[in-house]
Amino acid sequence: MKHFWNILRILLAIFMIYAGAQHFIKADFFNPFVPDFMVYKTFIIYASGFVEVILGMLLLIPKYKYTAATGILILMVCFLPIHIWDVFSNTPAIGSHKAALIRLPIQFILIALAYKFSKIKN
Repeated sequence: MKHFWNILRILLAIFMIYAGAQHFIKADFFNPFVPDFMVYKTFIIYASGFVEVILGMLLLIPKYKYTAATGILILMVCFLPIHIWDVFSNTPAIGSHKAALIRLPIQFILIALAYKFSKIKN
């Protein structure tokens, strides 16, 4: 079972690094996800991408994996309202209601995985 959780941890790390890198590669895509009342939208997009990349890399380092998982958990919980809002929005930032409905459960899976990895002692 230990190998199963290690593989999932590595996959989550790769996902976080990839997703974070996308904030730099396709910053315009993430613009609609940042609420209009927030200033410095581009900075927020780049900063969140940077944090995702760093947490993903730290998740791969045994010494820091619990701290990284806790950080990912906090980050995913902070992003959760955006995904909930997107499901009920007339014009979802993700592009369609179907995509928003798919993305919301994925967010809960990421939260659950991050929580699990913050607690596993192996």
